[in-house]
Order: sequence, then structure tokens, then C-alpha cells
Amino acid sequence: MITLALRLLTPADAPAVLRVYSGASVAFLERRAMTAREAEEYVAPVRHRTEAVSVAQYVFGVEVAGDLVGVVKLGTRPGGQGRVGYVLREDCWGRGYATRAVQQLVVFAFAAAGLDALGAKVHPDNVASGRVLEKAGFTQLGMRGHMITYHLAASTD
Repeated sequence: MITLALRLLTPADAPAVLRVYSGASVAFLERRAMTAREAEEYVAPVRHRTEAVSVAQYVFGVEVAGDLVGVVKLGTRPGGQGRVGYVLREDCWGRGYATRAVQQLVVFAFAAAGLDALGAKVHPDNVASGRVLEKAGFTQLGMRGHMITYHLAASTD
């Protein structure tokens, strides 16, 4: 089995992040493809945000066999709520990487970040992304605006 790990981004990851946030990978995101400058600016403050005492957003690179293939994000909100987001390079779709990365992020959210519930949203045409969330334990709640919303509560076992 190929090793997949979440890790902090570094400034050296800017070229890989640029490849992640391009082409079909951004088709259903609420943003356009990144420029090289935007990728450099994106990775520059990530480590500082993640090391802060009160973190509003965790951003991790998804690394497979030494290759940065995606990014997962966990936004924190008051009341123990969090929001999950993820993007994977198009050439890495269909291999289970997004599902494994989101599953690892869920464990982090509940165990390390101490959140009680997570939400996510998916464009209705992005069926594969909805399957990723469902495989990671999320339940579809329905449409909100033009997006499908999902929810996952921490286990109370």
C-alpha cells in the first residue's frame, strides 16, 4: 500500500501547490487556477497559521510517496464546529487519495483540534467529491444555495 501522509506546507511547496490548484482540479472550487505568485503567497503563511495558539484554519499538504498531490483544509469555528475542504491534482484522481486524506483530517479534527462536528460542501456536479465525503463518514444534508452540504459529528462512543 502506498503511504499517504498529511504534513505542513513549506515555501518549497509552491510549485506543487500551483500544480494542485490548476486545470480541472479547480473546476468546482469557488476560485480560479492559481498563479505562481499566488502559490508562493499561499504557502508562505501556512506554517505560522498552524503553529498559532488559536488556529482558525489548518492547511496540510497531501503527500504520497514523497510527492505533494493535494491540499486539505480544516477551518475552525466557534462552538466546536469545523469546515473541511480539499483539492487533489487531477492526475491523482480515482486512487483513493482524497478519501484517505479526508479520513486522516477527520481524525485530526476530532482528536487533536477538539472539534465536535464537521461540515463540508460540494458542487452538485462534483459527484466524486460527494463520494469522498460519504466514504469518510459524512452524511448528506441537502442543498444550501447552489451547493450540497454534508455533516459529520464526533463519535460519542
